[in-house]
Amino acid sequence: PFLKLRAPGWILGPDSRKMSKRWGNIVTPDDIVPKFGADTLRVYEMFMGPFDREKVWSTDAVSGCKRFLGRFHDMVFSDKVVEEESLEALKLAHRLQDFVTKDIEQFQFNTAIARMMEFLNSFIPLSAYPRSCLKRAVQMVYPFAPHAAEEMWQELTGSCDSITYEPIPPIDSKYLVDDTAMYVIQ
Repeated sequence: PFLKLRAPGWILGPDSRKMSKRWGNIVTPDDIVPKFGADTLRVYEMFMGPFDREKVWSTDAVSGCKRFLGRFHDMVFSDKVVEEESLEALKLAHRLQDFVTKDIEQFQFNTAIARMMEFLNSFIPLSAYPRSCLKRAVQMVYPFAPHAAEEMWQELTGSCDSITYEPIPPIDSKYLVDDTAMYVIQ
């Protein structure tokens, strides 16, 4: 029963020592949440690295997670949201769901968040954002940033129904495979 149990890694203070009142290097959620928000704190803590390794706290890195959530929010509330689907957007959304689902099952939350950041970098340059693809992406963000995801979900669906009870659509494997591949020959 304990195959997936992992020894927790420490989150070290900004000075790379174990957080302690004695050294005065404790960073509390009460200091972070008012400035960055609860969702940003959650995303940062999961993005720091694997649970079984030590990690050094960096308040500067928290702002990177805030920018990530802000970019995601701006994408959902953009004027480029459309109903028509495109092949490129569908591929990006289905691959995101595939990667994030597998990462969550393996408790690799930091790589799941990294995949969402990669998705943003590939999706934002598209000329239009299909609503169905955005909904799929928001469902992937939900376990990490539930408050922001609820707001984005309500914008995409136009209703006050919670994303919590919305089933995640199945992945279509045809969007996971590329038709062509580039091989560099020297």
